[in-house]
Amino acid sequence: MRLASLNAGGGGYQKHERAKDGETVIDLNNVIKKHVEWRIKLRNAIAMHQKLDMKTIATDDACEFGKWLHGPAKLQYGNLSSYKNCLHKHAIFHKEAGAVAAIINAEQFAEAEALLNHPDTAFCKASNDVATAINAMKKEIGL
Repeated sequence: MRLASLNAGGGGYQKHERAKDGETVIDLNNVIKKHVEWRIKLRNAIAMHQKLDMKTIATDDACEFGKWLHGPAKLQYGNLSSYKNCLHKHAIFHKEAGAVAAIINAEQFAEAEALLNHPDTAFCKASNDVATAINAMKKEIGL
């Protein structure tokens, strides 16, 4: 089995047309899309019986969005409640994705698949929660 490197990047930093001078933002719609795609990436790893880098997957500052949250966004939006909630929900999402990756690495493929399929699992809840938190932050920022 090969070690799969799954990156849910946010597409890089950019100057948004509605951002104020000095602000650095990323495309938050793309960030949501990239985090939704984790379910597909994990399913593919199950289907292909890939070993995953669960430590990186479980780290909330390894993806582009996490780097942005812990860097420029913290300085620009750290005082907003939506930022704090988003930071928290993003960390939980990566913790749960890492937990699914660990189960895949243990070759418990049926159990991993069940965690991706049932809406009441911690992974599915975290996936929904992070998307909701990103949308709330997007709204509060005015993007």
